[in-house]
Amino acid sequence: MAADPNKLGIFVTSPQHMRHILGLAKAAVRAGKKVMVFFTFKSIHLTKNPLFYELTQLCAVEDIAICADSYICEGFDNVNDVPRGLIDKQMRTQAFHGAILDECAKYIVM
Repeated sequence: MAADPNKLGIFVTSPQHMRHILGLAKAAVRAGKKVMVFFTFKSIHLTKNPLFYELTQLCAVEDIAICADSYICEGFDNVNDVPRGLIDKQMRTQAFHGAILDECAKYIVM
């Protein structure tokens, strides 16, 4: 699949900068772009930030996910503690990160 110039990929590894992640996503949506976001490593702690839910509302269900392995490694339960705004199918693997690289013409790491 060719990278879509109307998609922005956001790969999140840091447990900081939720305001900036949300701001980037809002700006992209205002510009008519789709946003794909993947949270991994320590960034999964951002799923407990109240702004996370707002971010989930900007993205299609298939375009936002968190790394299930990172979530478990950080002590969260990926079955009984799915973050607000997500469904269990959004607990994904690093393959989702690969999809972002493949599908999005623009890509940023936070």
